[in-house]
Amino acid sequence: MQTSASEVSARPDYRGPLLGSGSQLERATLDALDRLEQVLSLQPLGSDRFRAGNEAARFGRVFGGQLFAQAMAAAAATVPELTAHSIHASFLRPGDPGLPVEITVERTRDGRSMSARQVTVQQDGRTRMIATVSFDTSADTDESAPQPLPGLAPEDLPLLQHWVLNAPPHLADRGTAWIEQPPPLEMRTAEAPVFLGGRQAPGPRNHWMRLPRAAAGDSQLNAFLLAYASDYLLVDTAFRSYPQRVDHATHTGLTLDHTLWVHRPVHFDRWHLYTQQTVATAGHRALVRGTLVDASGRHVASTAQEVLVRAGAAPARTERT
Repeated sequence: MQTSASEVSARPDYRGPLLGSGSQLERATLDALDRLEQVLSLQPLGSDRFRAGNEAARFGRVFGGQLFAQAMAAAAATVPELTAHSIHASFLRPGDPGLPVEITVERTRDGRSMSARQVTVQQDGRTRMIATVSFDTSADTDESAPQPLPGLAPEDLPLLQHWVLNAPPHLADRGTAWIEQPPPLEMRTAEAPVFLGGRQAPGPRNHWMRLPRAAAGDSQLNAFLLAYASDYLLVDTAFRSYPQRVDHATHTGLTLDHTLWVHRPVHFDRWHLYTQQTVATAGHRALVRGTLVDASGRHVASTAQEVLVRAGAAPARTERT
């Protein structure tokens, strides 16, 4: 079907500024951040147990980054004097957005300057994720050599939603959730993701991201929100560099495990460049590594994720990216 000139002119422009635009997308993104902060405000049940809700359903299942951030927040609630610096999680079952999240923390170790916690995330008695969270003092140091940044400023790149509008017809429905229920982030990239019709290619891929406003809460909340955001597009990066021809219409991508290391205090209302690259592929599994650098070139965090790529498309809106 051919698109008329009036339909094209009526489309929103997702290449301009988001913040201060007064657009429906800006309002929906701010609402999504309000909701995420609510689900990261855990209800204590006693004996290091917590309950929490979920984001608005976006992919037909709970986004893994939500459970990842909730596990980090629950562990931190039991370590008042130290700051979380790493979390290693294994995803065992997809989460159901209609069920509350129940989190149990085990106090594995408490030392003078470091602590560790084991976290189990369940729904309806079934374990969805297990994680280990490590804590240390929150001392910061100067970067000896700031990381080089790409030439284009983030504001000069299109929003991720721009690529939704330009996706090929057979993938367009998979991208509508990014507009109807956008993530609580401003995300900008020069390249369309594979799940929106981008090409497969070797090598690293970058995208910029930040919160649409400053986060309200204690100093660790920014780290929890960065942990949430660190789960985005790693599966898609595995698709991008997979040695065989794959796309999200013919194959399913699932996160097996995910790790985040936080190197210094996080200010996530500022721009962060997320560089992702597949470093190994074996059988149906791929390992993707990421670095998060702030706009001054300071290396803020690192990630690693093992992804399962297998033939057989997931239903629309259930893709984990």
